[in-house]
Amino acid sequence: MPIFGINNGKLEVIPERAFDLEKDMQKLVENNMMAIFGFKFVTSEFQLNDLRVDSLGYDTESNSFVIFEYKRDKNFSVIDQGYAYLALLLNNKAEFVLLYNEKSSPQLKKDDINWSQSRVVFVSPSFTIYQRKAIEFQDLPIELWEVKEYSNNTILFNQIQAPQRGESITTLTQKSEVVRRVSQEVKVYSEQYQLDKASENIRSVYKELKDAILSIGSDIKIKPTAKYVAFIHANNFVDIVIYRNQLNLFLNMRKGTLNDPRNFAKDVSSVGHWGNGDYQVIMNQPSDLGYLLSLIRQSYDKNSVIKI
Repeated sequence: MPIFGINNGKLEVIPERAFDLEKDMQKLVENNMMAIFGFKFVTSEFQLNDLRVDSLGYDTESNSFVIFEYKRDKNFSVIDQGYAYLALLLNNKAEFVLLYNEKSSPQLKKDDINWSQSRVVFVSPSFTIYQRKAIEFQDLPIELWEVKEYSNNTILFNQIQAPQRGESITTLTQKSEVVRRVSQEVKVYSEQYQLDKASENIRSVYKELKDAILSIGSDIKIKPTAKYVAFIHANNFVDIVIYRNQLNLFLNMRKGTLNDPRNFAKDVSSVGHWGNGDYQVIMNQPSDLGYLLSLIRQSYDKNSVIKI
């Protein structure tokens, strides 16, 4: 879809400007990795075992590495290259931890990393229909991101979402030993994975709450993790831990910043917990949803600016 500018009340198409080199995309992402993806940039052009990682990022939320690969041409296999990079990572864990500790802080140990959340991100101006169909597997630890540059110095990043999720990637394990080995260790979590542990009542409560949260703004992203489901504006503004008989909501606001005259939320700033923020709300019925949304909206507004 074209992007338009407004000139004297008339729409004018803003022409797309092609990237001259893959290096241009790479530099753009590396200089802005936190702003675009929410990941810490670790290093560039890491060579190991005849493979070169274009960019290496680190997801501080899931404590996992993210490998970036940039493409201007369209002649590559998402599955084959993605799993080759993941196999490289999983077979050389100590080297990746050492690299991180040389380039970044705080220092990490191998056991600090959640290797099951490793993933590969391909960045390209466009993807073929075959590459787009390749991400229709249910549990694929690979993401496709299109990047467009326009003549008015506007940049657009857009994640390609599969229109439907098909069979599991494990169906390919008989054909690929690399896919089989990686799939044994890497796990892609979904909302359904979290909801499977909940009762029918809690699933219903979650759906009603989710719909209410999404009504706050059109730019909200949902990111399931191993422990909770994150709702993201620029940053996580509410994380929901799903149990069998209740939902634990964590509002990403510091102690003393939430306007909560009814003391609906509990201060958990001194208690270890999953999710982000100092306030917790326990929910097992959709009562007081309007008041709860007023609290969640405060966190949404507070997290409207990316923390870099």
